[in-house]
Parts: sequence; structure tokens; C-alpha cells
Amino acid sequence: MLKTYINSTIFFFKQIRKTIFLNLFNTIITLLIILLISVASIHAFKWLIFKANWKVVISNLPLYAFGSFPPDEQWRPATWIISLLLLSIFTLCGPEWRWLRKNLLIVWLGTIPLGLYLLYGGLGLSPIMSRHWGGLTLTILLTVFSSLLSLPLGIVLALCRQSSLPLTQKVSSIYIDVMRAIPLIAVLFFGQLLIPLFLPLGMEIDRVWRAIFAFTLFVSAYIAEDIRGGLQSIPNTQIEAANSLGLNQYQIIQFILIPQALRIALPALTNQSIGLFQNTSLMAILGLVELLGIGRSILANPEFIGQYIEVYVWLACVYWIVCTIMAVLARHLEKRMTINQANF
Repeated sequence: MLKTYINSTIFFFKQIRKTIFLNLFNTIITLLIILLISVASIHAFKWLIFKANWKVVISNLPLYAFGSFPPDEQWRPATWIISLLLLSIFTLCGPEWRWLRKNLLIVWLGTIPLGLYLLYGGLGLSPIMSRHWGGLTLTILLTVFSSLLSLPLGIVLALCRQSSLPLTQKVSSIYIDVMRAIPLIAVLFFGQLLIPLFLPLGMEIDRVWRAIFAFTLFVSAYIAEDIRGGLQSIPNTQIEAANSLGLNQYQIIQFILIPQALRIALPALTNQSIGLFQNTSLMAILGLVELLGIGRSILANPEFIGQYIEVYVWLACVYWIVCTIMAVLARHLEKRMTINQANF
């Protein structure tokens, strides 16, 4: 009995010593990490406030936002960007006006023709060629239009890959596999340099639309796989129940498969949209002066040579802000879709 008590006491003290040692080790590591982060943060703060020369950013804000858009017409892209920002704020924090909530998708879609009208001109506005577009305006334009075109194409490709027709399934599978195996920069080179060679003599497609076409071809293949994953997660019992109710194939796709697949695939689709926004920076290599291209052109100015850190820190903040807004909107949309499905 005494021996058992001694052994249990020894075991107890060994466990205490082991726990104290581990906690001490973890505490030391945690304090070292906190110390390193604090020192790095202090140096970064000192550089941001006292050493960095932000003139390269402040004096070129219109250039970052609108590129070489004529100065007296910059209110047009500014109006479009502000409308998108206000609509985003209203979507997240707006009042519960049911009639407006129901038509919110139509309002969002209405910003697309509004942006085209303001940028291209016509009907009372002076026309502006696309070579004058640039900066954040062009980046948002490429992202919005490429996403708008690639989503329905991706849905069609996903449905075709799930089709019972062998030829349709094979063709869509080959397209998806080929596009996912090709680097994006190669697709962009094809869109900018090779497409004009296949066009009839005298016919020309604007380089902005060639970029949108290339992005659409590439992103739609990834969206198709995201949608296909959502389709495969829907139980077959729902399709059987729809058949028993007398719904045809088109009605099953429209009312049962697509809404649920989009809700399930929404996080992946959000990643695709954010990735597309970031990948528009590749167009700086191919002659379109989007946000990153503006930064490179400013650094080529002799007045700002060598101020790489300020420019790229500023660009990183802009990309982070826009991507964060996109992610928050997607989470809000996912929450709304979940609530609507639960109510249904």
C-alpha cells in the first residue's frame, strides 16, 4: 500500500515537472514571437510615417484610379466606381426595403451598362477610346465583365460534363482539362497577339475585349469544376422527387440543381473572382495599363525612380481593400442564400 502511494506521488511530481517545463518552453517561444513581431511592427510604423516618401502616391492618385483618361472627363469613371462602392455598402448595411432587396440583382447588373456608357461615351458624352482607360477602372472592368461572361459559360460546361450524351460530355471534358493545363499568361498572349491573325482583313476587336475574352475562356474552366462539385453534392432523391412531381429536365436544372450548386460552390467561386481580380495584373506585361501597369509606368518617371517600396505597398493595400470587399459581399450573399433556403 505504501509502495503504491509512493509510486503515485512520484508519478504526480513527474507530471507537474513535465507540464511546467512544457508551459515554460511554450511561454518563452510565444514571448520571442511577440517580441519579433513588435520590433518589426515598430520599424514598419517608423518607415511608413517618417521615412517613406508618399509623394509618389499622392501626386498620382488620379493616374492610379483612371489611367490616362482625359482629366476633364474623369468624373465618368469616378461616378461608376463610387456607384459600385455605394451599392456594396447598401448591400451590406442597407435598410430592409423588401421591394429593393428583391431587385438588388437587377441593380447590380445595371451597373454594367452604366459603366460601358460612362467609359465609352455616346448619347451626350464624348467618346473615349479604350487606349485611354487604365488604373483601377480598367482592373475592375476586366474583373466584372470576365466574371459576368465566365459564370454562365462555366455553368453550361458543368452541365455538359454531367450530361448523359457521350459526345457532349467528352467535348466539355477536353475543353476543361486543356484550359486547366495551360498557364494563364499563355491564354492572354493568345487573346492579345494571335486572335487578330485569325480575323478577316479589316476586322479588329478592341484589345480590352480580347483580354476579357481570354480571361473568360480560362476562368470558365475552373468555374465549371466548382459548379460540378456543387452538382455532385445534391442528392439524387431530389431529382427523383422532381421527376415524380412532373417537372421536366429544364425545370429541374433551373429550380433545383443550379440554385443549390451555386450556393454550395459560392466560396470556391469567390476565390475565382478574387484570383481573377489579382490576375488582371498580368495585363501589364501585354500592354494594358491597369493598376499594376500604372505603378510600373510611374516608377519609370525620373522623378520617382527608386521608390519601389512606396508604390508596391500602396498597390498591395488597394488590392487588399478590393479583395476584402469582394470576400465580405460573398459571405453576405452566402448567408442570405442559406436563410432563403431554410425559409423555403
